[in-house]
Formats: sequence, structure tokens, C-alpha cells
Amino acid sequence: MSGRTRTRLLAFALAATTLLAGPTGRALAHGGSLRGASSGSLSVPLWLFLLTGGGVVSASFLLASFVTDRTLIGAIHDWRQRSPTFDDRLALVTRGVGLVGLVAVVAVGLVGPSTPEQNLAILVVWVGWWAGFTATTYLVGNAWPALNPWRTLGDLLPTLGADYPERLGAWPSVVGLLALVWLEVVSPLASDAELLATVVLVYTAVTLAGTTVFGTDRWFDTVDPVARVFRYYGRVAPVRRTESGIEVTLPGARLAETKLVTGVDEVAFVVALLWVTTYDGLVATGLWGDAVRPVVESGVPARVAYLGALLGGYALFLGVYWLATSISRRSADTYLTPMAIARRFAPSLLPIAAGYHLAHYLDYFLALSPALAGALSAPLDPPTAVRLVLPAWFGGLEMSFVLLGHLLAVWVAHTTAYRLFPGRLQAVRSQYALVVVMILYTMTSMWIVSQPPVDPPYV
Repeated sequence: MSGRTRTRLLAFALAATTLLAGPTGRALAHGGSLRGASSGSLSVPLWLFLLTGGGVVSASFLLASFVTDRTLIGAIHDWRQRSPTFDDRLALVTRGVGLVGLVAVVAVGLVGPSTPEQNLAILVVWVGWWAGFTATTYLVGNAWPALNPWRTLGDLLPTLGADYPERLGAWPSVVGLLALVWLEVVSPLASDAELLATVVLVYTAVTLAGTTVFGTDRWFDTVDPVARVFRYYGRVAPVRRTESGIEVTLPGARLAETKLVTGVDEVAFVVALLWVTTYDGLVATGLWGDAVRPVVESGVPARVAYLGALLGGYALFLGVYWLATSISRRSADTYLTPMAIARRFAPSLLPIAAGYHLAHYLDYFLALSPALAGALSAPLDPPTAVRLVLPAWFGGLEMSFVLLGHLLAVWVAHTTAYRLFPGRLQAVRSQYALVVVMILYTMTSMWIVSQPPVDPPYV
């Protein structure tokens, strides 16, 4: 890539930062929350918003340009500690907790209180599981294989051992992830406990049918979108269980492994994970309301409009990533195919998704944790829901989560480049386009976090 091209890419990223930050004046940050359950708007000064964006751009390019010592990179990235002990009884208890949780969600969802903030099913699924437990997956480690109640049930059922169609690959998990997020957005799934319990029952039936036909390991390794989400998020975390015990590494260290993403289908899933987290916040902004209103008023069903936006935005995110890998191949002047580059660099996008998820959901989790505790104490007759009021400075903390996720993503990409390309300059050049894409992804996330939350229209 020529110096002029690099300058244009940097200028474009800076312009995107300015355009996204400029109109906000005094930005209002919010943690992404489920419809009707926002913990409120939190004020963030404009200078902090601009400083965060400028810091992302500057730090990314400085890191990609000046840290070129392979020994140093390897020493940092390969650091790890191992503990030889792990109590299998803990895994057994965790499986029991998962089963009890599944039964409670279905039972209380069908017969429990109608108020969303008092219904245990709503609070467990959205506050405890999707907001809280998901955060522990990328901050600490992936406990979902042990907690997963559907895996526990699948292990108890016989299996037909049918051959899974290899041509399908991980594409069913891509479709499943997009479908689940679309359903959450266009339906009252986040506030209607009975509907939530029904969806959980349908998901249970489909999952157990799949494990019976193809086997538990095959289903959860390839098809199930939820298991794949947690598996990828777990690679961001510093802790994992191995056959010999517990292994502790630096955050993101395992994202540079060569076999984490093995094909175009898995690349597509990584980008889908990044996009659906963004989409879930996008539809709660005023900009989305202004954009969808004339479309729906022209006669297009709202669900179709939301589906079109979901698929169109996903195609845009995926297309931009593929374009970046093509540019990266030319700038690095390598024999590697764009597919090989896309596969190796795709895991570096996961810290961005994790950082945005934390910014999007942490205030929601903290604000409704007292309500969750109350519902757990008395599932069928909970006390009046109590909401925790967060301080005004919390909005700045949310911005820092997005920034830290981006910086970790750049470091992972940097390490991957030095493992993939033999020359120092070649490794640095390979990252220019990818760093710009990361910046644009991050600026999009920061802009969404900066917007005051509104209820998505027409749903």
C-alpha cells in the first residue's frame, strides 16, 4: 500500500470519527438494554467522546507501526500459567444449576407475574444470562459447556449418529444467530414472559432433536448458535479449562491460534456476532426511528423492514471485511489468498464485539440486579422491583470498554500478522486496511453507545 493510500485511509477514519462525534454536542451514553428496561441516559462530555475516538485511531496506528520486535510480541502473547487441579464436582454442580434454571424459566414464564421486572424468567434470561453471564464468558472464561442445560439433556438421550451434511458447515449457526436477534427485536420477547417460555420450549425441542440425530458434540460444535457465541467469546477470556487443569493467559492470547476459524462459514459467524450486537443497539436510536418510519408508513410491514435492515447491515459489515482482506493481500504483497487472510484475522474482531457488549449491557445488568435478586428470593411472589441508579460518570466507563476492546483487537491482529508473514514490513503493511475497518466498526459502536435510548418504533 502506498504512502498516499495510507494517508487517505487515516484521513477517512479521522473524518468518520469527527462526523460521528460532532453532531452529538454533549453525548448521552446509555447501556444497551432490552426494550422498555433502560436504566437511563448518562451524560458524557463531548471532549471525552472526541478524546476516546482520537485515542483509538492514534494508538492503533502507532501500535501497528512501531511494535515490531517478534521476541517481545511472542513473550507477551504466549505468557501463560497452569494449575494442575480442577474439581469435577464443580462441573457436576454447574450442570445441575443449568437444569434448574431452564425449568425455572419455563415454569415461571408460564405462571409467574406479568410485570417484566418482577418475572424471574425475564430477569434470568436477559439480566442474569445474556447480560451478566455473557460478560463473564469473555472477562473470565467460558463455563457454558458445563452450564448448558441442553447439552446436559442431550447427553442423557440416545443418538442416531447420522452424518452431518458437511456442505452446510457452520452456516446454520449464522442463520440461527441472525434469526434469534431479529426475533428479540421485532417481538415482545424481552417483556412477555409467556412468549419467552414458549420460545425456550421450541428451542429446546429443536436442540434435543438435533442432538438426537447428529450427536451432542456435533450439534453444539457446529450448529447451535448460542454455543458458538460463547465458544468464541471464551477465546477472548484469560481462563480456560484444559485436560490437565486450569490455564491462565493474557486476554485475547488464544485468538491468534490457527484453527480457531477454519472456513468462510466461520468467518461469516464472527462478523455476524459483531453485527448483531451493533444492530441490537442501533434499533434503539433515534436515527433508526427516523429511517424506518417512512418505510413502514409506505406500506412495508415493520418486521420486513427490520429484517431488511438486519440482513443489509450484515452484508455491509461482511463486505467491508472482505474488501479489507483483499486490500491487505495487495499491501502485504503475499501469496496467501484473501480467504486465508480473512480466516486468520477474523478472531481479532471478537474483542470489539466483547467490548461493545460490555458497554451495551453492563449498566442494564447492574441496574436490574436488585430486581433479579428479589425475584430469585420469591419467584412466584417477588417484592416490588428495585432499580439501581448509576452515577453520571458511568457513561465514560462505557466508552472505555469500547476503546479497550478495540485496542485488544489491534494487538491480536498485530500478533497474528507477525505469525503469518515472515517480513516485518510485510506484517505491518498487512494491517493497514484491517485497522481502518476496526476503527470504523468501533466508531459505529461508540456512536450507538452515545445515543439516548428510545423504544424501537412499530414493534
